[in-house]
Amino acid sequence: MGKGARKAAHPGTTPRKPSGDKGDSSVTEKRSSSKLWLILVVAIGVVLSVVHTIHISTMFENDRHFSHLADFEREMAYRTEMGLYYSYYKTLITASSFFDGLYEVTHDNVTEYGHTINTLKRFNLYPEVLLGAAYRLFKKVVAQTKWRVETCWQVNRGANLPPVDSCEGIGNQHYFYVWNVFALFGTVVPIIFFIGIIVGDSIFGGFIAACCFFFNHGEATRVQWTPPLRESFGYPVFILQIFVVTYTLRNNRNGLFWTFLIAILTTVFMLFWQFAAFALSTQVGSLFATFILDFVPTSTMITIVRGHAIGFALGFLLLFGNEMLLTSLFLSSVLTFLAILSLDKTLNGIRFRPLYLLLNSAVFIGGTLGIKVAIGHTLRINDDAHIFDILRSKFTDFANFHTRLYTCAREFDFLGTDFLTPVSVTLLLPSAVVAAQFLFTYMARFELPSCLVRNGSRNKQYSEIVYNAIQCMCFAIMATMIMRLKLFFTPHLCVMAAILANTKFISAAIGRKVSTGIHRFLLVALVAMMAVKGIENIQKQRAIQGEYSNPEQEMLFEWIVKNTKSEAVFAGTMPVMANVKLSTNRPIVNHPHYEDAMLRARTLQVYSMYSKKPLDEVHTTLRGMGVNYFIYQPESCVPHPTKPECSYRSMWDLEDPKNIHRESLCDVYESAFATGNFSRLIPFTVVYSSRSYAVFKL
Repeated sequence: MGKGARKAAHPGTTPRKPSGDKGDSSVTEKRSSSKLWLILVVAIGVVLSVVHTIHISTMFENDRHFSHLADFEREMAYRTEMGLYYSYYKTLITASSFFDGLYEVTHDNVTEYGHTINTLKRFNLYPEVLLGAAYRLFKKVVAQTKWRVETCWQVNRGANLPPVDSCEGIGNQHYFYVWNVFALFGTVVPIIFFIGIIVGDSIFGGFIAACCFFFNHGEATRVQWTPPLRESFGYPVFILQIFVVTYTLRNNRNGLFWTFLIAILTTVFMLFWQFAAFALSTQVGSLFATFILDFVPTSTMITIVRGHAIGFALGFLLLFGNEMLLTSLFLSSVLTFLAILSLDKTLNGIRFRPLYLLLNSAVFIGGTLGIKVAIGHTLRINDDAHIFDILRSKFTDFANFHTRLYTCAREFDFLGTDFLTPVSVTLLLPSAVVAAQFLFTYMARFELPSCLVRNGSRNKQYSEIVYNAIQCMCFAIMATMIMRLKLFFTPHLCVMAAILANTKFISAAIGRKVSTGIHRFLLVALVAMMAVKGIENIQKQRAIQGEYSNPEQEMLFEWIVKNTKSEAVFAGTMPVMANVKLSTNRPIVNHPHYEDAMLRARTLQVYSMYSKKPLDEVHTTLRGMGVNYFIYQPESCVPHPTKPECSYRSMWDLEDPKNIHRESLCDVYESAFATGNFSRLIPFTVVYSSRSYAVFKL
């Protein structure tokens, strides 16, 4: 310690308190106030999570009358992909041990008969693995403590159907699954509330974001109708990761803690949803745009992007080296961004802004696409080719069988007025547009004067707003092209609306101090106007009443279980195959998870049953795949009500023009069933027939 650094107190005297003690008291009060504020915000978040969980679980029950269904009916209620995913959870909880079940999942020869595949790698089944392990542990605890966690009764179904036993409660495997899904997704609203607080710089921003989500719930998610889908698990993790990124930007955080926090959330998101890589690539692009606009310090951006890189590496390893990830735009964009950050000392020396923006953008776009193409060609990976084919078909006259299967589905259509109208009448879209206008005004005031010359500084305010605005633009483009992706867009419109609560930002944008009192009055008035239609939307959702019943499919599955061998192999349309696997555990050759190139080729072979090829040729093809039974659905031969090109007849005319003048096999089937002359179906034999299904034996 240097001389005179501290003076000793005179013996026998009491040292005087420094004059700064009053300031220390003020600091203590601020810290105490800050803790109380944090406790209040977290408490509100917990309440929002509980309310949202109850809301979506109530809608699910109202729609299906789930509590009064037998377990086999609940299985049938998981249509298409949902049934496929749930089947692996069922495998894990019914196996003799958890590890036996895990082995079955990673060495599966039932899902794609003839091939042994690692479904954990292919289908992002970590949610089912975690829930399966948790359920087995829960049942052991229940057995030891003798808790009553399930209530059962007999339900009289009427309509000449036999009564069934129905069990309700967390001890039932179905309730354990769906309630955990709803609990996880329940966290989406509080997370959006937290993001709203950050971008709105007040709790009012959080309330606006949360209210907007509830008021536009039907346009923001479908978890209440489709709990087993990957988005139900993946999106809550993604929005939490966006919250962490937003907080990191807002406070210019850097260091290993934030890197690993982002890495963990990125990894979990990748494990839960195969679409994660594409969504994360839009995040990297949004962060890159925010960075080259000089809103984020290099150290903070390195912290975030390193988190992405580590997250990708961990996800790739835990997904057993899923090849599709290697050709993702996420990997190539992260590698390119890291390269740009490593060259930042050189690139940051460019003071002419147009050149700086052009050079960085060219390197980022060129590097991202170049690395992706190079990896794809080198490793000969084309599993994601269908994604670009779908995008190509959106803007050109290009089409093939696979793109038609996607684009003919309503959820893959362009975003239309059936979305724009609801989010406009609740004032969500207008509010987000006004917030974007404030951002443009702010940029014009503070960025336009330096549009030609940079000063090299990256310590600007409102990086969190700029990032979320660009991210929302990316989600808007995604949703516009594929309506299904509005689940990203609508919640982020809620985040954008929260910006309207940021008094400082709006004051800076318009160049005039906004009265806090008037501003808050206007915010309350805005929420009140939103609530007029928003509360009506909530009431309409909760008023939906239904009851699941599918006796035709039930009879089909009963026939399969009683009249076919356990190793009998089935083929048919993708949605039905998922339920055949779940409800009968029979091997299938095709299924709804369409992201694999080999599976797409298999599906094309199976769907040749609806082509114009010679029936003998189709029979030979299916026999070559090991198929024993084909499930025919008459509705598959019905022309599309509004899009003629979406019928299987039209799809096959496009795919197989050499047979375009032959008789459609649909006509052959319809004639055979109409006349009862099944000789036309030889070498197939009809062994089961009902109004909705027929089973052809090979």
